[in-house]
Amino acid sequence: MKTTTLLLTFALMFTSVLSAAPATQKANGKLKVFILAGQSNMVGFGQVEGDKPGTMETCLKENPDAYGKLVDKKGAPVTRDDVWLVNLSYADKAKQGWLTTGFGATDGHIGPEYAFGFAVGDYYEDPVLLIKCAWGGRSLNHNFLPPSAADYPKPQKDGDKGYQYAETIRITQEIINNIKTYFPKYKGKGYEVVGFGWHQGWNDRIDQKAVDAYEENLVHLIKDLRKDIGVKDLPFVIANSGFDGWDINKRYRAKVEKHLNAQLAVANVKKYPSFNGNVAAVETRDFWRPSSKSPSKQGFHWSRNWETYYLIGKHMGQAITGLAGQ
Repeated sequence: MKTTTLLLTFALMFTSVLSAAPATQKANGKLKVFILAGQSNMVGFGQVEGDKPGTMETCLKENPDAYGKLVDKKGAPVTRDDVWLVNLSYADKAKQGWLTTGFGATDGHIGPEYAFGFAVGDYYEDPVLLIKCAWGGRSLNHNFLPPSAADYPKPQKDGDKGYQYAETIRITQEIINNIKTYFPKYKGKGYEVVGFGWHQGWNDRIDQKAVDAYEENLVHLIKDLRKDIGVKDLPFVIANSGFDGWDINKRYRAKVEKHLNAQLAVANVKKYPSFNGNVAAVETRDFWRPSSKSPSKQGFHWSRNWETYYLIGKHMGQAITGLAGQ
C-alpha cells in the first residue's frame, strides 16, 4: 500500500462513522426529495451501450451477478416506478421521468443519479424525487461560490460569480413549489427534502488558489445550502474527485491530493463536530478505471466508464441513507 494511501486511511479514521442503517425507512406519506449537484461528472458520462470495456453492456456480460438486476428479461434497462427525476439545469434540455439510464449527458449515458436512485429508492418506502442541478466546466471557487464565502453582486447570468449556486436554489424551489407540474403522477401528502449529493471538482483541482480555498468554500456551501433550502442539518454527501486513482502523476500530485483531502475533510468529525451525523464523504479513487478498461481516454470524465459512475452513485446513496438511518 502506498504511503499516501496509508495516510489517507488514517485520516479517514476521524471521519464520521455511520451506524448501520435499517433496510428500509417506513412510509409516512411524504415524497422524499434529494438534490444532486456538481459539474460535468454529475451531469454524467458513463457509457451505456457498446462492446468496449467499461460500458454497461460489457459490464453486464462480465459481471451478471452484480449488475443483472439492472435489466429485464429482454436485456433492456429496468425503469424504477418509485423514483422520479427532474433536470432543469439546461432549459433547452429539460428532462423528467422515472429513473432509468439516459439521465446523463445524453440518452446513452448515466451519471451518479442512476445508482444513487436505486439506493435511496430501495431504502425509502415512500416515492423519491431526484432534482439534478449540474453544469459542465463549473468551479466551486467561482460558479458555485456560496454567498457567505465572499461578498459579490447578485449573479444575473451564467458566468457570473455564484450563478450556479443561485440556480441550484432557484431550480430546487421551482420544482418543490410546483410538484404537480414536475411530478404529475405523485398523489402523496407533501414532501420532505431529505438529502443533498455533491460531485464536483475538476475545475478547482487544476487551479492552486481554488484548491487552497476548496475546504473552506465547501463548508460554506453546506451551511448556505441548508439555510437557503430551509432544512437544518440537511444530510449532505460528497464524492471526491478521484481521477487517476491512487497513482497520481508526481508532477501535480501535491496539488491534487490537497484537493482530494479537502473534499474528504468536511466529514472529519474532529475538525467539524457540527457535521457529525449529517455529513459524509465518499472516497472514489478505488473506482478509477484506466482507459484500457474504459470506453474513452477522457480521464476528466472518468474515461466514460459506466461502472465508475455506477459505483460513485451507489456509494453516495449508501452514505446518505446511512446518515438518515442514524
